[in-house]
Parts: sequence; C-alpha cells; structure tokens
Amino acid sequence: MDLTRLEQILDRASSRRITVIGDLMLDEFVWGKVGRISPEAPVPVVEVTGESFYPGGAANVARNLREFVDCVAIIGLLGKDRSGQHLRELLSEQKIDTSNTVEEATFHTIVKTRIIARQQQVVRVDREKFVGTSAAQIEGVVAAVRKNISDIDAIIFEDYGKGFLSTELVSQIADAARSSRKIVAADPNPRNLVEWRGLTVIKPNRTEAFLAAGILSCDPDIVPSQDTDLKRAGKTLLKKWEAENVLITLGEQGMMLFQKKKAPHYIPTKAREVFDVSGAGDTAIALFTLGLACGATPTEAAEIANYASAVVVSKLGTATVTRDELIASFRGDSEGG
Repeated sequence: MDLTRLEQILDRASSRRITVIGDLMLDEFVWGKVGRISPEAPVPVVEVTGESFYPGGAANVARNLREFVDCVAIIGLLGKDRSGQHLRELLSEQKIDTSNTVEEATFHTIVKTRIIARQQQVVRVDREKFVGTSAAQIEGVVAAVRKNISDIDAIIFEDYGKGFLSTELVSQIADAARSSRKIVAADPNPRNLVEWRGLTVIKPNRTEAFLAAGILSCDPDIVPSQDTDLKRAGKTLLKKWEAENVLITLGEQGMMLFQKKKAPHYIPTKAREVFDVSGAGDTAIALFTLGLACGATPTEAAEIANYASAVVVSKLGTATVTRDELIASFRGDSEGG
C-alpha cells in the first residue's frame, strides 16, 4: 500500500459511524519523581507532580476512533459515582455519544491508576469488581443497537473481562449487524467465555490466541512468519470462531493476519521506540475496523493498524494516534526514515 492509497482510505473516515460496546474504565495517571526509598519498606517514595485522566478500556477504543471519525458511540456500564461522572464528562468533551450507556447506582466505575516516575510505571492500582449484565440491561442495549443499526457502519466489541459482554448480548447484536451487512469486530478476553462466532474480525494477542485455540503457549519463533505453532493457532481460531479474519497481535514482533482460504500474512512491527504498551491493542482493533469500514482490504487494514500501534507505543500513557501522525509514520517508513 502506498501513501496515496492510505490517504484515499483515510479521506473516507470522517463520515463513518462506529459503535463500541464493552467494559468502560477511567484511566488515571499519577506523575511524579523518585528521590528516596521509604523508611517503612523497601519501596520508592514517589513525590507527585501531577495527575491525568483518560477514557480507558472500551472507551479508549472510542477515543482512538474519534481522532478520525465524526460519529462514535460508546455503550457500557457506568456507576453513578464521581469516577463515572468524570468518565462521562471526558467522553462528552470529545464528542463521543454516551446516550445508550447503562448507569447502575450500585456499580462502582472501574478505575485503573498508574503511578509513573522517571518515565517508568512504578505500580498500578485497580479498583474494580466483576459484575455481569442483567437480563433487563441486555434487552435495553440490544434494543438500542437494533434501533440505530441502519445508521451504523461498524460495531466493535471490546472485552476486558469485566463482565459487561456476555454471549447473549454479543450474539443478539452480532446477528442484527450481520443481517444488515455491517462490519462486526471483537477484541476478546480469555477470562470471559463469550462465544465469538461469525464476526468480520477477531483480534486476540498471541497469549490470548493460544489460550482460545487450546494450544500450549511456547516462546515465539525469532522469525514469526515461520512460527508453526502461531500458524496452527490462527488456523484453529478461524475455524472455531467462523470468522472472516483473525488478526493476532505479536507485541514487538508486529501482527499476523489469518483469512479464509489464504496464506497467513505477517506484518513486521513499525515501532522504533517503545515507551508504553498501554492501550496498543485498543488502537489496533480501532484502526483495523476503521480501515475495513473505509473500503480497505483486510491486508491494508492490518497494515494501517500496525503503523497506528507503532505510533501509540512511542508515547507514555493511554494514547491515541492522529491522522497526521499516522501519515508521517507511513511516509517516514516508505522513505527509509
């Protein structure tokens, strides 16, 4: 894919309408510096210099899309607490539609706090409790999606294993989307036993792929394109999930795309520096799905997702990639920069 083709695909992005469904979180970053070790325990004392808050989990997928797309909607579970209100405000500021988000008075909004010092994560604190969706909540979400399905180009299920997504919810929405010939994507989580079937694309990472395929995980091959276990896992998942595409992300090794009746396609990483992998998977599923929605082939969409992920891991914190950054990364690589 050349630069002209990339720009042609991205030129279509703003008019696309994408809905993200999954586990919502508030990402908190506490920034500081370390000058001494605590006298109470052998741990560093972090002197706080600032705090930042970002939409996390499925909300980060929506945030990545919003850099390219005018109409992005998010559906998930929020508590009626301060963190839930804060997350809703952040999404509203970015003009992400939260009108169909479920609010539950007894639910505590999930918060992930990362403490960063000297450009390194010192510790992460998770405030969360696994809560499944009720029959009434599922019915409400499915009804809302069905009502708006004609105005949606693609749906992304983002599963962080926190309980919002279930087989019942996913299957009903996926059936409605397929009937309307919409793109349906999923970023699965092995802790949540959702039956992913018949989707356009499913994007596990290497560990998740091996778990889902029932294959004992082993060290990656130095040359991923020759990794026979990885190829076996991808082939197994294509059949198990009855998916059109399975995109396995490989961290610093890039990605491998599996398609029906085609040889696996390996895409080497484009990352030059890696500061933080937080949210890289969110960027990958967001940009792959967006690429398909804009008329890219699966191979082109995977290439776009790979370049986008490379930009994101070069930033500290839960980050996104802009159109200009994506094009600059592509141009720099094509020119040998």
